[in-house]
Amino acid sequence: MVKKDIVGYWVKSSDGDFDTMEHLYKSCDYSWALFLGHLVIEKMLKAYYVKNIDNNVPFMHDLLRLAEKAGLKLTESQKDFLDIVTTFNINARYDDYKMRFHKQCTKKFTAKAIKGIREFRVWIKTML
Repeated sequence: MVKKDIVGYWVKSSDGDFDTMEHLYKSCDYSWALFLGHLVIEKMLKAYYVKNIDNNVPFMHDLLRLAEKAGLKLTESQKDFLDIVTTFNINARYDDYKMRFHKQCTKKFTAKAIKGIREFRVWIKTML
């Protein structure tokens, strides 16, 4: 596979997860919407990594570490945002965190996070 095809794979996969995230959000399934939001960003970062570094992406879910390995220049607020979104992966996945995370995922909390995911997605797509 050529680099362009691999980048396209990650973007297409991210786009599918984005659609699912939006559907879950509209259905008020907030914790799972945020879990998918993490995947949306992770896959976009992997596309950026392939475009700029190597075809073989690191096997990791820590979004800030992934962005740093990809050489992505981030503001401090973007770094903080990626740290927060990374927790959505852990908190939605493991039973001992799920209940606390579910309570945290109010409509207001989720709306703010989804807005950030949408904006970050658009921003990184402009660089692909």
